[in-house]
Amino acid sequence: MADQGRRLVVMRHAAAASSASSDRERPLTDAGASAARDAGRWLAAQGLRPDLALVSEARRAQETWAGVCAGGDYDPSTGSAEPGIYSAGPEAVLDLIHLVDDDVRTLVVVGHNPTMSVLAMTLDDGSTSTLLAHPDFRPGAMAVFELDGPWADLTTQGARATEVYVGRG
Repeated sequence: MADQGRRLVVMRHAAAASSASSDRERPLTDAGASAARDAGRWLAAQGLRPDLALVSEARRAQETWAGVCAGGDYDPSTGSAEPGIYSAGPEAVLDLIHLVDDDVRTLVVVGHNPTMSVLAMTLDDGSTSTLLAHPDFRPGAMAVFELDGPWADLTTQGARATEVYVGRG
C-alpha cells in the first residue's frame, strides 16, 4: 500500500512577556494568547488536524499549544512536553521528529527561535518559493510541510513547504 504522506507544522511560540522568575516561566502576553488561538483557527481552516504535538516545556510554548488547541478545537492531550526542545538546535529537533511513530500523519512542533526558523529553512526542499516569500518567522509563525515516507527518513531539504502563517505575533 502506498504511503499517503505526512504533514509537519513547525511553529514558533506566540508573543511572550519579556520577563518572569526564569526564562522558562515567561507566559504569553494577552496578544500572544489571542494570536495562538488565531493560529489554531487558521490550521483548522487548512484542514489540518494534529495527531501529535511536540512542545517545548517552556511555559510560553505550552500556552501557545493550549491556545492553538482552543482555536482549532483540537484535543490538547495530543501535545507532548519535550524538555529537549527548549535549548535544542535544529538537528536535535529533527532527531526528535525521527522518533515519531509512523501512525502520526500530522505533527506539530512548537519551540523557540532561532531553532524553529532555521529548522523550517533547513527542511525546505526548495521546490516552492513559499518560505522565501515569508522570511519573517516572528512569534506565532508556522510553516507547513508535506513529506513522503516515514518520519525517520526525513532529511534536510526533505519536505515541501506548502503554507506559511505569519499571524499577529
